[in-house]
Amino acid sequence: MGIVINRTTDLALGDILQQMGIDTDHTNQRAMPVYLGGPVQTNRGFVLHEPLGSWESTLPITDTLGISTSRDILAAIADNRGPDKCLVALGYAGWSAGQLEREMAENSWLNGPADRNILFNMPVEQRWHGAAKLMGVDVSTISGDAGHA
Repeated sequence: MGIVINRTTDLALGDILQQMGIDTDHTNQRAMPVYLGGPVQTNRGFVLHEPLGSWESTLPITDTLGISTSRDILAAIADNRGPDKCLVALGYAGWSAGQLEREMAENSWLNGPADRNILFNMPVEQRWHGAAKLMGVDVSTISGDAGHA
């Protein structure tokens, strides 16, 4: 599975918190953007965050970065006790058995390490270019045309 980090929804975190019955008096938390994590199960929420912390349902991605799906992390964020950095997404990208491997072999994806600056600091519209740049790729030189040599 994957989480898209460069497509925001029309929702803010305050909308999600309200739907879940979680109160917050913190304007910054209410205004946080909510991302479209992918087309699968768009009613399911994911929180990418740093540091890992000790939330009820967290899967470590790196030594410092995790993804959580439990209510307790949202309640902590609402109460300004959450992780230092976080990104909230609805839905995820998913692949059938062997599909991702096939797409990787076809060079349909660029694969690189998670970068905290891109995830949490870079403006949304620059994230794709920033991730490609980390791997030495200038996306402005990529053609949208395909062909055979």
